[in-house]
Amino acid sequence: MSIDCADPDRLALFWMEALQYELERPPGGYASWTDYWRILGLPEEEVDESIGNDRIVDPGGGGPRLRFQKVPEGKVVKNRLHLDLDVTGGRSTPLPGRKEQLDAEAVRLTALGASVVRVMDETYGGNGFYAITMMDPEGNEFCIR
Repeated sequence: MSIDCADPDRLALFWMEALQYELERPPGGYASWTDYWRILGLPEEEVDESIGNDRIVDPGGGGPRLRFQKVPEGKVVKNRLHLDLDVTGGRSTPLPGRKEQLDAEAVRLTALGASVVRVMDETYGGNGFYAITMMDPEGNEFCIR
């Protein structure tokens, strides 16, 4: 999955921490992504020492690989796709415990550069509902629930 952005390194590092992912390692036999792209013949003016810091993977192999692609234009409208991060285990966890976990996760993600858009409670999703909509450092919305 590729995500357009202005600063791939910054966004990859944010999402790496948010999702507890890791930077993707270069293909076997290559010390760095730079070495890999040079061997493949990428023009020298396109070889950037930060190549490789723009892609993250789930260390357990279960989640999607994410690549952050630099584009010249900024985000203009609401995302058409956003991630929902399951933090609490859902409604099997009593509401007070879920609120505490989500509020703590919102604080952690805010320290990484995210911002809170809105807190959604029972008025949004019925009895026992609680989730938080946030934005990553480039304004892409996501929810924690």
